[in-house]
Amino acid sequence: MVVKPAEPGRPAEPLRPPPDFDGVGVAKDLLRTIRSGALATLDRENGAPFASLVTIATDVDGSPLLLMSRLSGHTLNLEADPRASILLAQGGRGDPLAHPRLTVNGRAERAVEERVRERFLSRHPKAQLYAGFGDFSFWRVAVTGGHLNGGFARAMTLTAQDLRVETAGAEDLLAVEAGAVAHMNEDHRDALKLYATCLYATCLARAPDGDWRVTGIDPEGIDLLAGDLTARVSFPRRIEGAGALRMVLKAMADGAREAG
Repeated sequence: MVVKPAEPGRPAEPLRPPPDFDGVGVAKDLLRTIRSGALATLDRENGAPFASLVTIATDVDGSPLLLMSRLSGHTLNLEADPRASILLAQGGRGDPLAHPRLTVNGRAERAVEERVRERFLSRHPKAQLYAGFGDFSFWRVAVTGGHLNGGFARAMTLTAQDLRVETAGAEDLLAVEAGAVAHMNEDHRDALKLYATCLYATCLARAPDGDWRVTGIDPEGIDLLAGDLTARVSFPRRIEGAGALRMVLKAMADGAREAG
């Protein structure tokens, strides 16, 4: 929370975000688009804070996904105490503190689902070189809360519900996600480019042109990647099944062509 300097004789007052600031939307966008961050764990020997750089993907519900070696100190720390915090910061020119950043708190646990492996490696293709090594394993961070600083006077505390995407009721969509991702990447790269370059940020901040592909689909949107570039395109409404997904993807492509 940003605090307004106190006037003489009066206590300091917090500066609240402007009413039109969509803090939850900004936080979810950071969670889905930032590919690396600072992982903070508790040192297994003395309990001191221990921060390290890790690569990050997200599960369908927005839970951060990690691929880590047991030879790393942070992995051994999590085996002793699963509490963790991840800082996701958006870079840019000028003052680093002027750009939005999100701190996610949670509890880490190993994840063995094939979906987790596919989602992480789709986001980080080069990790396939070592993902199969015996000392590496995938982890999911179950989010318990977070804190967003979106810039001056744009800070807010977030709950787990603010950051998570509800998957209950969307089992049909989750069942076809892998096939839908493959289909879009094989047959509809032109549409993916339209989503990224026009629909991302509602055409106000278009992503650069590139060879865009899908890395994940969930009830609230679609995650895209082109080299080191990422984009998160939200659906106009919640999607829970394959039929609704086909309809909304077509409508989005038609809308992007008209807008472009």
